[in-house]
Amino acid sequence: MASRITDDNVLREKLHQPMFRLSTALQNSSVEGHLRNLVTMRVSQINGCAFCLAMHARDLREAGEREDRIYLLDAWRETDWFTDRERAALAWAEAMTTLPNREIADELFEKARAQFSETELADLTLVVIAINGWNRINIAFHTPPQPFTIETRKAVAAL
Repeated sequence: MASRITDDNVLREKLHQPMFRLSTALQNSSVEGHLRNLVTMRVSQINGCAFCLAMHARDLREAGEREDRIYLLDAWRETDWFTDRERAALAWAEAMTTLPNREIADELFEKARAQFSETELADLTLVVIAINGWNRINIAFHTPPQPFTIETRKAVAAL
């Protein structure tokens, strides 16, 4: 699928630069990197953004995330492979992305607050807002995913 905007200056100046500023600021947020990666992957699954799914799958693998956790991320509720903090972040991200009944339920907020300080929850909220923005830009303008490969780990190859 070809990109709908072919003028790289328009993409860079009007869309990418403002979004990069937000994303760069979030790299220094109070939310740990692996959790940001899980959240961005999960939100991209919900939104169906091929570009972001490919990028965040690669990021998770390069950061050492377990393959089985990546594959089951969209079914995280059905496993015990995710910590309480990860589960709270994923539930928060899903609710913010889909806004069931146009609200975030008090019960969900309380579960999130049990795992995150107010500052962390504010930072997590911005992570979700940012990836939703990136997803919408890439879906709207048909940004094609970038192929990638991950070298087979020696321990796995030895099996």
